[in-house]
Amino acid sequence: MIARQREKTMQYALLLYENEAVYAEEGAMSLEAIIAAHNAFAADLAQQGVLRGGQGLKSSDTATTLRKSRGAETLHDGPYAEAREQLGGFYVIDVPDLDAALAIAKRIPFAGDGAVEVRPIIDED
Repeated sequence: MIARQREKTMQYALLLYENEAVYAEEGAMSLEAIIAAHNAFAADLAQQGVLRGGQGLKSSDTATTLRKSRGAETLHDGPYAEAREQLGGFYVIDVPDLDAALAIAKRIPFAGDGAVEVRPIIDED
């Protein structure tokens, strides 16, 4: 019996950024509708066998940032970077290569404009 080698894959974090203010705009997609779209998207990834994890995040006004500088620590309300787009959630996927990760990233639902940072995860093996 010949043992089949598992195809080498790599894990990627897909970090989702969008402007949270879009949900307050007239006629905008509701938060409930975008969550439903993400649930369907995640179910599809799970069925394909590539989803390894992920989660949505509460709005950036609930964040606290710990900053270390020259041995001193300070706490700040909100995210570290002042930006129009905030980190809203992430997926962890296991795919053959960056091209496959980018193909999945292109399918991520957003209520308005958004960005997906695709970043390889350090392989501890």
